[in-house]
Amino acid sequence: MRIAVPNKGRLHEPTIDLLERAGLHLENGADRKLYADTVDPDVSVLFARAADIPEYVADGAADLGITGLDQVHEASVDDVSELLDLEFGRCRLVLAAPEDGDIESIEDLAGKTVATEFPNVTRNFFADAGIDPDVVEVTGATELTPHVEMADAIVDITSTGTTLKMNRLAVVEEVLSSSVRLFGREDVLDDPKVREVRTALASVKQAEGKRYLMMNVPEERLEAVRDVIPGMGGPTVMDVANGGDKVAVHAVVDERNVFETITEVKKAGASDILVTEIERLIE
Repeated sequence: MRIAVPNKGRLHEPTIDLLERAGLHLENGADRKLYADTVDPDVSVLFARAADIPEYVADGAADLGITGLDQVHEASVDDVSELLDLEFGRCRLVLAAPEDGDIESIEDLAGKTVATEFPNVTRNFFADAGIDPDVVEVTGATELTPHVEMADAIVDITSTGTTLKMNRLAVVEEVLSSSVRLFGREDVLDDPKVREVRTALASVKQAEGKRYLMMNVPEERLEAVRDVIPGMGGPTVMDVANGGDKVAVHAVVDERNVFETITEVKKAGASDILVTEIERLIE
């Protein structure tokens, strides 16, 4: 099975890091290589442009792909399904126009010109609204086109909005909210290896923001400690070898609750408290 991943850019490193944390360690992924094996002999990685990945999956060059939702919508491919939101690379595709111009709503663009690197997404967006502007495809510096009279507005990617503000552009409407997703071709979705990969990646995402707490608790204080642990399905309680009247309590808690939880369990009688990170969590 082959997974297509971004070969460069802002999505490359986070994607490779996710695969590594999921246990799919790359064994020969040197720079400039098109392919890399993983520790799983049945799984290899194909490096491709983020924009080309949906086509690679649809055409059978890869079985799975990791790229932005915006790229999948722009490719407009058939027989490709989303399997998992990987929750990084978040951005918005927005319709924007000059701050001091007369474009204040999508309706104002009837008969106007819109520049974008995402012509398919843009045309579909306006078609859904019943408006038919002239959509011009550009390959870079989209935010400059209104200032050189190439376009009246743009549809472009933004993460923080800083670039738009620097170029005196204001958001008129959001076109698409995007993040990096795991996609698969529909004819492989029931393949056991595809399910294994999805489970491995999901386990990494589920572990993010979680911590594992271990502590010793006198048996008579066990209920008091249980009452203050905001764990997943309640804590695990085990006997302690040569522990006398103490038991070991283990629990998974949200990272944001760790400070308060430690304070509360200490008050309730817990001791020898240990907090560790969780690499993967399979529910």
